[in-house]
Amino acid sequence: MYPGPEDPDFGVFVEGMEHALRERGHEIERAVVDRRSGGKRRYVELARRARAVARAFRPDVVYAHFLVPAGLVAARASRAPFVVTAHGQDVANAAGNAVIRRATRSVCRRAAAVIAVSGYLRDELERAVPEARGRTEVVDCGVDVERFPVVPAPDVPASYLFVGSLIERKNVVRLADAFERLGEAAATLTIVGDGPLRPALEGRRGVEVVGAVPNNRVREHVAASRVVCQPSLVEPFGQALLEAMAMGRPVVATAIGGPREFVTAQAGVLVDPLDVDAITTGLVAAAKLPCPNPAARAAAESHDVRRQAEKIEAILERATRSSSPPASWPRAGA
Repeated sequence: MYPGPEDPDFGVFVEGMEHALRERGHEIERAVVDRRSGGKRRYVELARRARAVARAFRPDVVYAHFLVPAGLVAARASRAPFVVTAHGQDVANAAGNAVIRRATRSVCRRAAAVIAVSGYLRDELERAVPEARGRTEVVDCGVDVERFPVVPAPDVPASYLFVGSLIERKNVVRLADAFERLGEAAATLTIVGDGPLRPALEGRRGVEVVGAVPNNRVREHVAASRVVCQPSLVEPFGQALLEAMAMGRPVVATAIGGPREFVTAQAGVLVDPLDVDAITTGLVAAAKLPCPNPAARAAAESHDVRRQAEKIEAILERATRSSSPPASWPRAGA
């Protein structure tokens, strides 16, 4: 995943890590999928591009994002060692599909290192794929705290914001139900994103569905809010939450997944995503936290993309010093 002309918000977290590694002096060539459309043909193109780049560039190490298919592509693109980061859906796919699980096991066996973006995701991966057990490191893609500076609170009493796809996993309908229970005429809930659940959200009191916006405009909506909400059914990490916290916003986050690892009691509220009453209580509690929120900013700074790039750099450099790849690895161009 990488931002492209059709989908400039696609994989921005990967782009951020790439830029941070370049700033540290590394030379990088890309083979990426930069659009949502195109189906499985995109992965055939990815494999061809990766082989061509590897032949011309002769990398010291290949760094892949997502176990399958990118990890498989990385294993076949070059005889250089490869490192792969799991982001969430790839782990869920491995847990739920036997064919993908076999492919994921192969990737984890061959990889010089496996990374998960949260401790929660590492545990899920190791539960599903024995080859990942005891050898998966935790490093998220971080947030550029310079790009997401602290901004003053808006002059409104209770403005809530949701950013994400309007799909079942993001739990946005329960969030809207919980918001309606507040019963505060002055409260607002702005929903930034699109998806199949949009009709279930439009027309509600105090709820504005903005739709999808360019990634660089998300910050405007965060600046106009007092609380950012993401009570997902499960959240492997929670990138949108971390970006909001960098801007000094308290959050309402799911208690299931990665947010538990960076949302402190001073920075936000963790809620049971299946309990609408709990989400409502969380909305009220989060609105009482300071805004701007120093604890939220401090938590985000500990995940600054530059710090995370240092950790990734160390893993990549260890990979280049690892033993020769197994004889069973295919040669470049295979």
